[in-house]
Amino acid sequence: MLNVSDLQKNVHGEVMADDATLTKYSRDASLFEVRPQAVVFPKDAADVEAVVKYVSEHKSVDPSLSVTGRSAGTDMSGGPLNEGIILDFTKYMNSIISVDDDKGIAQPGAYYRDFEKQTLARNRIMPSYTASKELNALGGMVANNSGGEKSIKYGKTENYVRRQKIVLSDGNEYEILPLTKAQLDVKMQQNNFEGRLYKQVFDLIDMHYDEIEAAKPHVSKNSAGYYLWNVWNKETGIFDLNKVIVGAQGTFGMTTEIELGLVPVPKFSKMVVMYLPTIDRLGEVVDVVMKYQPESFESYDDYSMKLAIKFSFDFFSQLGFWGAIKLGVQFIPDVWKVVIGGVPKLILMAEVTGDDEQEVLTRAEAIKTAVKPFHYQTHVAHSAAEVEKYWKIRRESFNLLRKHVKGKQTAPFIDDIIVDPHQLPKFLPELEAILSQYDLIYTIAGHAGNGNFHIIPLMDLNNPISSDIILELSKKVYKLVADYNGSITAEHNDGIIRTPFLPYMYQPDIIQYFAKLKEIFDPLNIFNPGKKVGGSFDYIRSHLVQSHNAEHGS
Repeated sequence: MLNVSDLQKNVHGEVMADDATLTKYSRDASLFEVRPQAVVFPKDAADVEAVVKYVSEHKSVDPSLSVTGRSAGTDMSGGPLNEGIILDFTKYMNSIISVDDDKGIAQPGAYYRDFEKQTLARNRIMPSYTASKELNALGGMVANNSGGEKSIKYGKTENYVRRQKIVLSDGNEYEILPLTKAQLDVKMQQNNFEGRLYKQVFDLIDMHYDEIEAAKPHVSKNSAGYYLWNVWNKETGIFDLNKVIVGAQGTFGMTTEIELGLVPVPKFSKMVVMYLPTIDRLGEVVDVVMKYQPESFESYDDYSMKLAIKFSFDFFSQLGFWGAIKLGVQFIPDVWKVVIGGVPKLILMAEVTGDDEQEVLTRAEAIKTAVKPFHYQTHVAHSAAEVEKYWKIRRESFNLLRKHVKGKQTAPFIDDIIVDPHQLPKFLPELEAILSQYDLIYTIAGHAGNGNFHIIPLMDLNNPISSDIILELSKKVYKLVADYNGSITAEHNDGIIRTPFLPYMYQPDIIQYFAKLKEIFDPLNIFNPGKKVGGSFDYIRSHLVQSHNAEHGS
């Protein structure tokens, strides 16, 4: 077992192993409970280096030792959970180093909400934020390759990470930058750990280049597996290890500094809301709307709307008295739409933005006209307050579920599937047919524009049959996703819950390349073991949380 006092001698930050701390860090927003041996709060990169060197030196004596990074603890896949040492970056390594019109530089423990305040002061934003942007931190966004409501236009976090500093398995901090082939050749000639790493990664990708390229999922976003196809671009001649470190869930090393590109914030925004009584023509609607280049194209289901109405007191109490009054007034048109057309099966939200207000309004009205032949109730939300109403429902449905259903808890395990949106009219009925085989309460929300849906069931995890349902239903859903050439996780990543299912998406050789890549970066398997490589169904069963009263980590 870990000698806590011995480890404390090596770091300036705190090392804690009391029961309350270990209990807190055994949970995140997933359905797992994994108790670590200790939690370290590093003060700087030197502390991170010291912990990595300590674990490497003692791994042969204590094979249970490992290092797992953690930021805000909002991950839904179990990504920051492990039995070894947890590094919490939010206490000390949370600085926003600088922000200008082009980029922001920060440490991994910086909260996105604080980073956004500084970027918005310059009318800039890092646009791959998630629905939980008030809660999550930048390190987690990079580790998971997060995407959100604006990813249809701007893509995911991988598009904005320009540079990282990272502590690798030799215990040293390195700067990771895009390299030209000439620069790569120089790097590969270095007779040290860094040089050997670059050469082995390049050789792995170059030797199997066509096979790796063919394995890339044919969807607009994907967080499943390692992004081997993104690293070496033969057309541009650029080799960039950032492209595979982003989304690796800290399985290659511990990121200590991040440089993120920023984009301007459009001055004006309008939203077209569509109330679909069925999903039969969803694919056609997506095609029509996408011609007008929306910045966001989101959706939530009838159950999410009912939740917002049923728990309206909690929903509105977050806004204060006058905020609640203003938002309540904004719901009047929706009540009338329901009176006329009934409770919709799906609500679509297409947001168009730009710097010319008239042009934005014209595009919004054009969308409304274009979908008129479908005979759906539609509405153009003009004011910022009205637009915010729809975002509140979309963003808060998960929290409403988590807080208000007695005896059960949110169970995110099929929470992030994606298929080509043109396939949705066929795919969604087949998905619902599978879900209908089980007595589950769940919500469906997501990004209609790219076919990414989040399904969050509620379950009693004290019931022994729950683990059987989770694995059985996952296998059925992921097989269906694979049949449609989709991805089992578009944004939330693999973690504990999806790593064993990667063979549903990738051929055995690709799985072997993932394992080889992990070995190149981390030969002793000290960084976040069991994620991306080496996960098992038995581990899922044995680490499901046993009480719905367990607190999510902060």
